[in-house]
This record gives sequence, structure tokens and C-alpha cells, in this order.
Amino acid sequence: MLDLDRVSVVADGRTILAPLTWRVAEGERWLVLGANGSGKTTVLRLASMYLHPSTGTVTVVGERLGRTDVRALRRRVGLMSAALAAELRPALTATEIVMTAKYAALEPWWHTYTDADRQAAVACLDRMGVAWAAGRSLATLSSGEQQRVLLARTLMNEPGVILLDEPSARLDLAGREHLVSALGELTTDPAAAPLVLVTHHLDEVPAGMTHVLMLRDGVAVAAGALDDTLTAAALSETFAMALTLERRPDGRLSAWASPGREVDHDRR
Repeated sequence: MLDLDRVSVVADGRTILAPLTWRVAEGERWLVLGANGSGKTTVLRLASMYLHPSTGTVTVVGERLGRTDVRALRRRVGLMSAALAAELRPALTATEIVMTAKYAALEPWWHTYTDADRQAAVACLDRMGVAWAAGRSLATLSSGEQQRVLLARTLMNEPGVILLDEPSARLDLAGREHLVSALGELTTDPAAAPLVLVTHHLDEVPAGMTHVLMLRDGVAVAAGALDDTLTAAALSETFAMALTLERRPDGRLSAWASPGREVDHDRR
């Protein structure tokens, strides 16, 4: 459903992302881990077709970037990001916010919607536990409630792939836990679309993730099945800090600094 083939991004003579080959298949839930500036958001911008690569090819749900109408193709991608959220008018109701995803739009008055569209939007809100907010404006909701509305928006078109860029940013502890619970509804649903979650906080990763891509300074440290690939050693290399990794019985993850251990800070 998502194929980045030898993709790189260079800007102002600086390599933002080194050549990367990465594929997301049906049934997979990918975690993209890395520190700030590691290239995580760049990967997601490529996958959501808001950025063209310097080299390589990007294929999304069978369509190649540069050879397709991205305005139509974006309707098949469920995207949640801070950049997108900032462009949505706070006065819009939760139903309108979700409904605009049908045309990958930012305003409901750009297109015509039916009662069936409104019902579908409310159903998406209900799935994320915020159907009660259907008629409320985004501005009147808490940060956690807003994030669940935006998550509901990714489901509107029964997307081919769902892309989530740090969805728990700005949330307090309670808001984060509510969102992680809502995310868990998707990551553990075998019928849900393939999903990519970008983060640098392991404690906000829901159960059900199947694979991990780990980035450092624009270079892939490791990629593969999560149970085999996400190790304390790989995590330490990714964040240039000696870390201990814990997998809890409920499937959640935790990590913390390991006193007395050192890690090589130089990439060779």
C-alpha cells in the first residue's frame, strides 16, 4: 500500500533523508521512531504526497507520485498531522471536520455533501468515542478531544493507508491515554487499513503495532518486525543514548536512560 524505493531528500545541499527503501503492506502497522530532526516527518510528507523526493520513487496505493493526480489520490490516504490540523478552521464542527476528508479538503463549502456523508462522519466520530461532539465546534473541545476528532477524520473514506504524525503531541497524561486507547481500536482491528505512526515517545505507542522503522540523522538504523527489531541496542543507537527497553504485559512499551552505560554517539 506504500512503497518508497531508494528515496532521498536533499535541501540546500544538506541531506535530510538518505536513500531509503521501505514498504508497508496490507495488515501491517508500522511505528516510525527517531529523535527530533531524524527524518520522521520527512518520510511521512513523502508518503502523504506533500513532498517530492530528490531521488527515488514513491508509490501510494498503487499510484506513483509524479504520474497521478495527487488531489484525487490524497482522498485514499487518512492523514493526521499538526500541519494539517493548523489549517482547519476552529469554528468548524466535529462533523464538518471529519466530512471534509471525503474530498481531502479543508472547508465544507468547497464541495457538496449529502446526509449520507454526514451520517458516515458521525459514525467515524462514534468509533473514536466522540460522537457526542458531532455538533460542537473544534475550538470548544479539549486538546485530547480534538485529536480524537482528527483521528476520526482519517477514517472517513475507508482509506488505503493511515498516516499519523505524532498524534499525542500537546496532550496531557489523560488526553494521551484516551488517544492511545482510541488508536488501539485501529491497530488491533485486522480489518483496518495499514497504519503508520510517527513518534519519538514509546509510551504513546498502542498495542498491536507489527513493524518498526528507526531513523537517526536521516539514516535508517533498523527496519523490520517489531518484536525482532525493536531492541534496547537498536533504540540506544537511534537516540544516541544508552536506554533500557521494557515491554509490558498489555503490549505497551517503556524506555529510560541506563545509568553507567555508554553508547557510541558517532555514526560511521
